[in-house]
Amino acid sequence: MIRVFLLDDHEVVRRGLRELLQAAGDIEVVGESGSAVEATRRIPALRPDVAVLDARLPDGSGIDVCRDIRSVDPHIQGLILTSYEDDEALFAAIMAGAAGYVLKQIRGTDLVDGVRRVAAGQSLLDPAVTQRVLDRIRHPRHEPDQLKALTDQERKILGYVADGLTNRQIAAQMFLAEKTVKNYVSSLLTKLGLERRTQAAVFAVKLGDQHRR
Repeated sequence: MIRVFLLDDHEVVRRGLRELLQAAGDIEVVGESGSAVEATRRIPALRPDVAVLDARLPDGSGIDVCRDIRSVDPHIQGLILTSYEDDEALFAAIMAGAAGYVLKQIRGTDLVDGVRRVAAGQSLLDPAVTQRVLDRIRHPRHEPDQLKALTDQERKILGYVADGLTNRQIAAQMFLAEKTVKNYVSSLLTKLGLERRTQAAVFAVKLGDQHRR
């Protein structure tokens, strides 16, 4: 039997995944959680073959959970399940040692097959995508010193600021409290040496133009 742990903050999604996987006959769901913090604590103790991890959670990221659990037990394979096609998240997933990165729109039979393949030590990652990640590691893009001071979360928020989103809209996109987003914006403004979010937006747009050249 392939032992699987499920991490998703929506109970209905977890129930659907559990029923789908266990109906396969050769897969057993040994645990589940809706919290990144709880999953990080429980998964190494349960020692599943595969951890199916939601990429975005209210208290963290399935990608971070993947990195943490594999640092404790590299035999546990991480399969990131996400609603969003995001190159940065895919890059982070590969760097975290994930064996797969699939969209939630995946057909049920394909997900079951994916769990089996990952449990057998295969990768669900596109070789071309993996090569892009390796190229980024070998040839990192030049970044302004101010940008290097930002955390990954602050960089994402800076991108949303550049797109003209309000704190409330950013909070909805990132599943964060509006007050949390406000604190992040204040922090990134301080690190960038700016006073207003409009200045941050201009900074981000200019940076994007430089990267496209």
